[in-house]
Amino acid sequence: MSSTHELKDVIKDTLENKGTLGQIKARIRAEVFNALNDESENKPQLSNENLIINELIREYLDFNKLRYSSSVLVAESGQPNVPLDRGFLSRELNIREDRNSSSVPLLYGLVSTYLKENRKPTGREASPQRNQGPGRGAFLEQLRQDLGQREGEDAVIIKR
Repeated sequence: MSSTHELKDVIKDTLENKGTLGQIKARIRAEVFNALNDESENKPQLSNENLIINELIREYLDFNKLRYSSSVLVAESGQPNVPLDRGFLSRELNIREDRNSSSVPLLYGLVSTYLKENRKPTGREASPQRNQGPGRGAFLEQLRQDLGQREGEDAVIIKR
């Protein structure tokens, strides 16, 4: 009995070290979700904001090779199966990209730009403190406001 248990542990450790175990678990979750997903259930129509936010998340998931998570997002949210054009997203979010930024998801650039613009100078370059704003959720609230107030403002330039 001990040898079976040891074999099981060795296989589990090997799969974890290769990163395969997480992929297998994600695929099982995605397949279970697909089996349980009721295709006849009507999804609510996505607002333009949710469509863009979901697409930013999908681009991030796909970039990080989280394909099963991406497929569940698309299925649950009602996001179109075909990804939105990156150029369209850039125009909608008023983002100008450079050569380096076009190789990473737009979400990375948005977060990076936001954090750079909202840091307080501390005199120590190595560990700048962030402006925490009025409380929890301040980042998302500010981002929502920034996206809503983009008309007439300068474009966000994403640089890495």
